[in-house]
Amino acid sequence: MNVFWFIPTHGDSRYLGTSEGARVANYDYFRQVAIAADTLGYEGVLLPTGRSCEDAWVVASSLIPVTHRLKFLVAIRPGLSSPGLSARMAATFDRLSGGRLRINIVTGGDAAELEGDGIFADHDTRYEITDEFLHIWRGLLDTAHEGGSVDWSGRHLSSKGGKLLYPSVQRPHPPLWFGGSSPAAHQIAAEHVDTYLTWGEPPDAVAKKIADVRAQAAARGRQLKFGIRLHVIVRETEEEAWQDAERLISRLDDDTIARAQQAFANMDSEGQRRMAALHGGRRGSRETLEVYPNLWAGVGLVRGGAGTALVGSAEQVATRMREYQELGIDTFILSGYPHLEESYRFAELVFPRLGIGNDAAARTAPLSGPFGELVGNQFVPQASQS
Repeated sequence: MNVFWFIPTHGDSRYLGTSEGARVANYDYFRQVAIAADTLGYEGVLLPTGRSCEDAWVVASSLIPVTHRLKFLVAIRPGLSSPGLSARMAATFDRLSGGRLRINIVTGGDAAELEGDGIFADHDTRYEITDEFLHIWRGLLDTAHEGGSVDWSGRHLSSKGGKLLYPSVQRPHPPLWFGGSSPAAHQIAAEHVDTYLTWGEPPDAVAKKIADVRAQAAARGRQLKFGIRLHVIVRETEEEAWQDAERLISRLDDDTIARAQQAFANMDSEGQRRMAALHGGRRGSRETLEVYPNLWAGVGLVRGGAGTALVGSAEQVATRMREYQELGIDTFILSGYPHLEESYRFAELVFPRLGIGNDAAARTAPLSGPFGELVGNQFVPQASQS
């Protein structure tokens, strides 16, 4: 099981939908979250993309020198940049980071944002563009190691003698990750990508998506890995976790929720539609927002994209993660509010139950510092027996 964290380049807060409890999301803060994730033993971090975020490539590049092993899942948006430019950026980042790049293919589902960026294609056409983009992009990186070139003539994109002179560290190219819930998205995943991502739907729904993508990939002679994107609210007790979940949305009012839901309704994203269906656009109680044991849809009331969170004690959250793992999920991309504190809570409470992270290795190494405050100025603290 691999666990990624999240760099909140579109903001961070203690309360959703309000500036109360918000913190400045600047480079110093992004660096703090990245160093925490790197130190605690997270496999990597996702950087979001879109006009509501700082640019993912610029931020990720700035974090290379302050981290050691952390991988960066950075978005490419077909149609917004050319395959050749995107391939050069990917190869450069991969070399400068020592092979720590992961590529997140984002086709996009917000028509207003896409039109502002000069993209006026409808849903299915965008996936056609994505297909052609990836044929060229993969060809450029795959042939760069042997000094080859790419000729491609498609309906939307073309390349004549395309060449990448400086190859990536990873062969044949940095791994491709991709999420999408529509039939067109599943076809792209089956044809091109290495890891298919889903947002945090109940296990039965996730299992159906995995089965479809897996079958389509197998028909093409391919095998994929699978990942899931979730928020997390983990505490020492279940009661504390649910109290903090309710606190997270306690400043929301009906008008704020309605405006957010109207913006989401204008999107043509099947994944966004499925997220909205889980909560129905209403705040409601825990009973109405808990769409599966420990799976809470409250975040999606005002946040686009991933809108569900695992809520509970450390053992409950670990149990739910194992349940998804049994479906074929091997990577979890998590986030929490505020992101810095929640990265520590999750690592300290859940990592030991999953057998991952850096803490166990640190405890078996020569003592370089106390694990907890020294007792009586001379005794190293021991684990509680309670």
